[in-house]
Amino acid sequence: MQTGRSLRKYLNEYLRRIEGVRRLSANTVKSYSKDIQQFIDFCEQHKIEEPGQINENTVRLFLLYLTEQEIERKSISRKLSALRGFFRFIKSEGGIKVNPLYQIKNPKAKKTLPDTLGDNFIEDIFGILDKQKNEKDKLLYKVIFDLLYGCALRVSELCNLELNDVDLQARTVRVFGKGAKHRIVPLGEKTIATLKEYLNSIGYDSQKFLLNKNGTKIYPRFVQRIVKKYISMVSDIKNNNPHTLRHSAATHMLDRGADLLAVKEILGHENLSTTQIYTHVSVERLKKTYKTAHPKS
Repeated sequence: MQTGRSLRKYLNEYLRRIEGVRRLSANTVKSYSKDIQQFIDFCEQHKIEEPGQINENTVRLFLLYLTEQEIERKSISRKLSALRGFFRFIKSEGGIKVNPLYQIKNPKAKKTLPDTLGDNFIEDIFGILDKQKNEKDKLLYKVIFDLLYGCALRVSELCNLELNDVDLQARTVRVFGKGAKHRIVPLGEKTIATLKEYLNSIGYDSQKFLLNKNGTKIYPRFVQRIVKKYISMVSDIKNNNPHTLRHSAATHMLDRGADLLAVKEILGHENLSTTQIYTHVSVERLKKTYKTAHPKS
C-alpha cells in the first residue's frame, strides 16, 4: 500500500511519540533510532522507501544480512523489538494493514552467565587507591566503585546522581533508573564512610554530586575507563567493565542468602526473570567450590 509517507518520515514521528508521550529515556530513544535506521538503510539499498512495500520476506532478508554480519543473537532480538514497536506505530497511523513482523520470532538466546569478580576484589582495589597521591581522585574513584558495586548501580544511574539524591541520615540513595522510574537503594556502613569523606572534600553547596577534576559532572566513558583500569590490576576477568560490578553485587548478595525479590528491587529490574539469571551464577559458583574442595568431588 503506497501512502506517500516514507519510512524516515514515520521514524521521525515515532521517535517524537516515544520521547514525548511514552517518556522513554534519551538513551532508549537513541538506541531505538539506531536500530530502526539500520533497517531503513537496508530497505533503501533494496529500493524500498515506504512501509507498504515491506513484507515478512523483507524482514527475513534483513535478519539474514545481520547474521552474515555476525551480529549477536541478543542484539538481533533487540533490533526486532525496536522494529515491532515501529511497525505497530505505522499500523496505528494507517500506513500498513498487517505488521510484517507478526510471524517473526526472536532467535533463541545463547545462554551465557555473566562474569563476576571474587569476594575480596573491592578491598584489593581500595588498597591500590590508598597508595595514590591525588587525594581528590582517590576519593572520587572509591565512590565510583562503592556505588557501582555497593549499590549495584548502572553507569547512567551513577553519572546522573545529584547531591540531594544521597541521604546519609536515612542511609539511602535515590536512583533514577530505566523507564524513568525511581527506586530507593540502601547504603552500607562502608559506603557511607566513603561518601562522607568524599562530600567533605567537595563541600555541600553544589547540586552536582560526582565531579571530575574540572568540576564538571562525570560521564559514562570516564567511569568505564577508570573501572577497566583498576579491575585489570586485580583480576584477569575478560569483561572488566562497570556492569560486571553490578553482576558481582547481585551474585554476592544471593551467595549470602539474600531474598531474590529484594535483589530485584535493589537492581531495579522490571521482571523477576531478569534477576533469576544470578541464581544460576550462584549455583555454578557452588559447583565450582564443591569440585575444588570436597573430597568426594
